[in-house]
Amino acid sequence: MNQFPIIDGHNDTLLKLHQQEKGKGRLFFNESSIGHIDLPRAKKGQFSGGFFAIFCPHPSGSLLPDFEKFATEKGYDLPLSAPAEYEYCHRMTNAMVADLFSLEANSNGSFKVVRTVDELSNLVHKETIAAILHFEGAEAIDTDLDALSVYYQAGLRSIGLVWSRPNAFAQGVPYRYPSTPDIGAGLTESGKSLVRECNQLGIMLDLSHLNEKGFWDVAEISDAPLVATHSNAHTISPISRNLTDKQLDAIAESNGVVGVTYAVNMLRPDGKLNTDTPLEEIVKHIDYIASRIGIEHVVLGSDFDGTTLPDELGDVTGVPKVLELLKNHGFSDKDLCKLTYENWLRVLKNTWK
Repeated sequence: MNQFPIIDGHNDTLLKLHQQEKGKGRLFFNESSIGHIDLPRAKKGQFSGGFFAIFCPHPSGSLLPDFEKFATEKGYDLPLSAPAEYEYCHRMTNAMVADLFSLEANSNGSFKVVRTVDELSNLVHKETIAAILHFEGAEAIDTDLDALSVYYQAGLRSIGLVWSRPNAFAQGVPYRYPSTPDIGAGLTESGKSLVRECNQLGIMLDLSHLNEKGFWDVAEISDAPLVATHSNAHTISPISRNLTDKQLDAIAESNGVVGVTYAVNMLRPDGKLNTDTPLEEIVKHIDYIASRIGIEHVVLGSDFDGTTLPDELGDVTGVPKVLELLKNHGFSDKDLCKLTYENWLRVLKNTWK
């Protein structure tokens, strides 16, 4: 039995599988050197389950603009990405939800979409990968919130109000370095209604990519633990996507968690997209957040298949190296159990109905 099975806060693997050309035709059940996660590599990397994101790129196919194009004297200042229309995102989301259930149906029991904490907890120490359906950005949800109830019945258990672009509910934070996350307006009235309805249904709200005013709006409205699934410490890496000390404190006060991401530009003090980034940088963020708000409020939030990783990490198979570094740094086995899965089980028990 794996002592430290990992429930991971965020991956974009479904998008890579859905976009066969960009994903280079890789298959989830076959081991590959392409991308970051497939079933064989997940098992080697102690990946027991996680939040499988559905994200809808703009129809133009563009994601983030070139960092070098928007370089400044000290770093970079990327504009917000263009909004994506509801009808397009609704269709694409439906197709990707179908992809997720197809993986489950064709897995011979090795991959299961979970809807309850009991289901997730029962799979943690087993060979079956547990998948939590997550939306990265609420563009597939209409402002009447009818689609939210339908997706909940289908298995949606986590949603980020925004990616790094505006929508009908909120405004995402653009990628700026150096910069605070205090950029742009807070939640719209529709966004506030979405928060309340997610609380009512028991859908976890993910605050990663949300700007600071939106963060505080959610903190004021929500009665659930605050969660940022893939964000780091702004004090170490002052990029707009990371969390200030005040935000970290609020997450702890709500009994929530921060998922430390392996994105190099969010790890490094200089904010650069440099893959020659030592794994010790991941340890520094975990240690800083744990020291400030407690190990009970730190989890892992890789952003596999959605970001640029340190060369030394490579893919999901490199995560045990991080756990070994943490042990060498003084983290106990009890600490690592909290970090890898127990904290997630607590937060979801306090969030899901």
